[in-house]
Amino acid sequence: MTSNDTTTGKPTMTALTQDTLGDPGVLREAELPRPEAGVGQILVAVHAAGLNPTDWKHRESGLFLGTPPFTLGWDVSGVVEAVGLGVSLFSPGDEVMGMLPYPYGAGSHAAYVAGPARAFVPKPAQLSHVEAGALPLAALTAWQALVDNAQVQPGQRVLIHAAAGGVGHLAVQIAKARGAYVIGTASTAKHDLVRGLGADEVIDYRTADFTAETRDIDVVLDSLGGENCLRSLEVLRPGGILVSILPEKWSQVPGRAAELGVRATFMLVEHDQAGMAAVAALAASGQLRAHVAQTYTLAEAAKAHAEGETGHVTGKLVFDIRP
Repeated sequence: MTSNDTTTGKPTMTALTQDTLGDPGVLREAELPRPEAGVGQILVAVHAAGLNPTDWKHRESGLFLGTPPFTLGWDVSGVVEAVGLGVSLFSPGDEVMGMLPYPYGAGSHAAYVAGPARAFVPKPAQLSHVEAGALPLAALTAWQALVDNAQVQPGQRVLIHAAAGGVGHLAVQIAKARGAYVIGTASTAKHDLVRGLGADEVIDYRTADFTAETRDIDVVLDSLGGENCLRSLEVLRPGGILVSILPEKWSQVPGRAAELGVRATFMLVEHDQAGMAAVAALAASGQLRAHVAQTYTLAEAAKAHAEGETGHVTGKLVFDIRP
């Protein structure tokens, strides 16, 4: 996973990179310089790293990262290789998990990555690296949406769209851990999984209209955007809140929310050690688990991205970098 550059003698590593924007075929493995732990950073030997929709969006459009070359990936589970000046929380050999600062801290789809020490927490011993690597970005998104923004309380009615998806299946579990009554939307084939995660009701979005099936909802978590986001406002009780993690048609949402007497907010996930620690604690207690649909090697990156882009993945896809 690491070697030395024959010209400079400095360590290199295997990493995914791309020279142009485009379809999954632009991804390639390459030997790149191994990063170093800077001030306040740790260098992590990456054992597993999840994939998220933002990865294929950046691969295709550049989104926040702009023009390639770049290495994608924000999820990390691995072992501390080295610590930078001033780091006191971790030591080499510690097993950690975390999310690199979004969006500009990408780079975990590689053998090594450096990031702020406070983007990481100890990996729960109960979790494998693959299980831990599936959690950070999606679980933090769900936590920040439901806890930081919506402040979900026991007994509240929470509607989670795409409840079998990467964010959705973790949001179901977080909402249940908060004592909420959880309603999820998913295709019929995924209902048993969603109920097994704790959902009290599951609506088949293909055969039923959720606006006719639900009412008096306290919190909606929308990961679909567009018309679905607008229609979700209709099922909220007065004073209820919609949290969206996709910006499509967002400009229409605040005005409509005001007309209906409900609240709406759009958010992007942020690296957050306190939130990551809360996620890790839920996982350690057995209240939160990632459903890993499939693992891939870095050499199978194009296949992994193509599968993710189908939009029908149940749970998470993960790169198993050190099997």
